[in-house]
Parts: sequence; structure tokens; C-alpha cells
Amino acid sequence: MSGALPYRLIATDLDGTLLRSDETVSPRTRAAIEAACARGAAHIVVTGRAVAWTRHILDGLGYEGLAVCGQGAQVYHAGEDRLLTSVTLDRRLAADAVAKLEAEVGEVVVAASADGLAGEVLFGPGFRAVAREDLPVRRVAERAELWAQPIGKLYLQHPDLDDDALTAAARDTVGGLVEVVLAGADTVEVLPLGLSKATGLSVAARRLGVRGAETIAFGDMPNDIPMFRWAGHGVAMAGAHPELAAVADETTGSNDEDGIATVLDRVFG
Repeated sequence: MSGALPYRLIATDLDGTLLRSDETVSPRTRAAIEAACARGAAHIVVTGRAVAWTRHILDGLGYEGLAVCGQGAQVYHAGEDRLLTSVTLDRRLAADAVAKLEAEVGEVVVAASADGLAGEVLFGPGFRAVAREDLPVRRVAERAELWAQPIGKLYLQHPDLDDDALTAAARDTVGGLVEVVLAGADTVEVLPLGLSKATGLSVAARRLGVRGAETIAFGDMPNDIPMFRWAGHGVAMAGAHPELAAVADETTGSNDEDGIATVLDRVFG
């Protein structure tokens, strides 16, 4: 590490981590991040949200650096409003994976995240989601419409299986074809094989000249596990999914209790 600086990079997930339940960042957490950055660290957002669902949050923070979006698929330069990388999910493979999974567990409900800066989230028939007029979403009548254009990932839901069971079933059935991650409630995701938050973060970190060992990472769900394994220090939020808590180096307060600020104030003084 560089001099007395404990970590050169602070990587934070958004939902359940940096954002409070009302999708805002508390003044204390913002001040703690700003203080660490004033000492020479950099802050990077690493989120499962695609750019189109992240940009308004970054704008509200006055964020102008790099952000890793779409579960690692997109490295986005907020200051330039430009995608530096964008990895897409093979659409034929996506359709095959859904068909193989349904042969094992019965019908699933599917949504897809369209590629690009303004990519919509397309909700297939029956997909459970809260209507968000402030975000780019569209319901489609036929499943085939989900992969009529390039996509970054799929979202899966099942009428009977809970999130953990659906994730396990999908990994057992199609884990050799695609990545399957649990990112939140009703958010079981299908990604290109080999893609994770860690792969996207490593790309962004190389641009910043920072190594994993120089990074402290914060998260709350199993999709943050690769990021924790890549980083020098992983901090789980209170109430984090047990799979993430099991690999974390420490646990802090919740996203509504300034858990990030608690750690940064201690580590950066």
C-alpha cells in the first residue's frame, strides 16, 4: 500500500449497502467517503444495476469517476457519460439456459436487461416488479421479445421456489453455460459465463492503477462474494446474506445505520 494510506480504493455496492432504504446516501456516509478521498483514496460504485438504472443515483451524488454496473458487465465513465466496456449475454445461450432450467423446475418468469447506456429492463409476462416510472422499464407480451435485441443479463423468478432454492437449481442445471447469482429479493440473475463484479472491478482498478490488495469492499448479497475475494478487505453490512457474511473479513452496521462510515472513520481516521 502507498505510504500511510490504508487502502487506495473503496468499492461499494449500492442497494443495501451505500444506499439507505429510501435510496439516498446519508450525509455521514457521504462525508466519510469524501474524507477518505481527500486523503488520496478513490471511491468506486460496483452495482448489479445497469447504467440506465444507476446514472440518476450517480448524478445525485455528483459522481464523475468510473462505476462498475450490470454485475460487472459495464464499466461506465460517469463524468463523460460513456461506456468503456460492455459485455453481453449470448441470446441463443440465454434462451437455451431458460429452457433447460424449465425442464427441471417447471415454468419460470423472466426479465432481461437490454444493453447500452439507455438499456431498458424488459419485464416478461408475469414478472413481479414494482412499477418505476422514473426508470427505463417496459413490459413485453411475448418472451421472445426479451432477447430481440442485445442484452446484458436475465432475471429469473419462480412461482414456488424461493430465491436461494431457485439460485441453487439454476446453478445445478445451467451453471456450466452461464453464471447464476443472487443479487437481492426476487433478483436471481443469469450472466455471461465468467462474469462477476470482480471482473468488472479489476478492469476499472487497472485503469486507476490500483490492485485488489489495496481495495476495501462493502456489500450485502452473494453477488458481492467475487468482489470480496478480489479485494484486500471485505466488509459485510449487518443483515447481509449468510453466504456473503461467511467470506467477509468483518461485519459493520446496516445501510440505514451508516455502516460504511463506521468502518471508514476507523480505518482512515
